[in-house]
Amino acid sequence: MARIGLISDTHGLLRPQAVAFLRGSDLIIHGGDIGKDAILTQLRAIAPMVAVRGNNDRERWADALHETEAVEIGGSRIYVVHDISKLDIDPAGCGFQVVISGHSHKAQVKTVDGVLYVNPGSAGPRRFKLPVSVAELIVTGESREAHVVELDAAKSARKS
Repeated sequence: MARIGLISDTHGLLRPQAVAFLRGSDLIIHGGDIGKDAILTQLRAIAPMVAVRGNNDRERWADALHETEAVEIGGSRIYVVHDISKLDIDPAGCGFQVVISGHSHKAQVKTVDGVLYVNPGSAGPRRFKLPVSVAELIVTGESREAHVVELDAAKSARKS
């Protein structure tokens, strides 16, 4: 079994509740709009980490980030892109079982053509009155299951 912590749209703010949730992850994936390099440093201190550049990641530190990444863990192939509308491949046709994105600030888990699509929502400053959230992807053999977790101001979390 592998637990992958999913976070996106931190926009320079890494909340303590998100850090607590991500602890124990085998891998962390950041779906872009990171905001500053210090966020990546903090995430790397928790677990190995993969991140993509978001549309707001324009400073020099973000030059090393790619717009997409491909990861394999626990026998599952994962494609990461910040803005799902910029998805430039057919995930199923290319052998990916999971696509991770961000950008919309709207958390979502859905399956299309056998591919699990996960947007963990926004973990940074609250925007558009949407909840602050992160997610986890659990990979067990051929099984892949994702859960969005809303973070409250009281530093507790609720799975949905």
